[in-house]
Amino acid sequence: MNETLKRTISGAVYIALLLTSILFSTESFILLFGLFLVITIYEFSNIVNLNKIFSILFGVLLYSCILLVSHYNKQTTEFINSNFGANVDLKTNIQQLDLVLLAVTIVVSIKCIIFLFYDSVQKISISSKYLYLLGYITLPFVFIVKISFGTNDYNPKIILGLFILIWTNDTFAYLVGKSIGKHKLFERVSPKKTIEGFLGGAVFAALAGYLISNFYIQPTAEFSGRSILIWTGIAVIVSIFGTIGDLIESKFKRIAGIKDSGSIMPGHGGILDRLDSVIFVAPIIFLFYQILYYVS
Repeated sequence: MNETLKRTISGAVYIALLLTSILFSTESFILLFGLFLVITIYEFSNIVNLNKIFSILFGVLLYSCILLVSHYNKQTTEFINSNFGANVDLKTNIQQLDLVLLAVTIVVSIKCIIFLFYDSVQKISISSKYLYLLGYITLPFVFIVKISFGTNDYNPKIILGLFILIWTNDTFAYLVGKSIGKHKLFERVSPKKTIEGFLGGAVFAALAGYLISNFYIQPTAEFSGRSILIWTGIAVIVSIFGTIGDLIESKFKRIAGIKDSGSIMPGHGGILDRLDSVIFVAPIIFLFYQILYYVS
């Protein structure tokens, strides 16, 4: 089987699995991204030489507990109150928890960006590895799930819209860069990325955001009349921070001396290779939603 055919088949299976889980139910979506989290942690642990079993147990436990409390808070509240004689309201606590988790993730994201600009290949300390495991890998998966709920109930169109923007940005960044790219974007980390490709991806992502806002997603009442602005803003965030996320993963791989994070997807590499953009973008999109909701 030639490389192009393998790449096509594995890509089609990945997209079919993604679409099916997102559209089928909330639970299938959460379970699939829980599985993706396990694989991503395994791949990241290989890259930075962390204990795989401990890292996976830590990530899965954190992911499961946060989402159980966040998205099944009514059932969880009833369970706690009825079984322990308590009288708790988790909604306010969840909002506070979200802010704490977001703050931690943003701090680690800033650390990742600073790490990207380190000139020399260097050893990563154990404490930094676990900090990256928490804020660069695990918590972004939590925010991927959280942004799919928008401001109320689960809405698969939100997460599908995000993936459409990422795929559009990646595709046209590659095509434009290959066609007319001359000026390197960040050559010492990713020699093939160009400024022209980055701008081309951003333009087409913004166009995709405009189309999504007009023909795919109906705005909620509090965001009525601003859907175009919101999805164009999300497209810009995807273009900028998705590219940064891709560069950060490339930096980790360059230090480890490997080409791909894994081999689970023939022709594409690992799950981290496929999700490097979305895991870096998701917390920023969540922050963007919180700002919009607060302003509205």
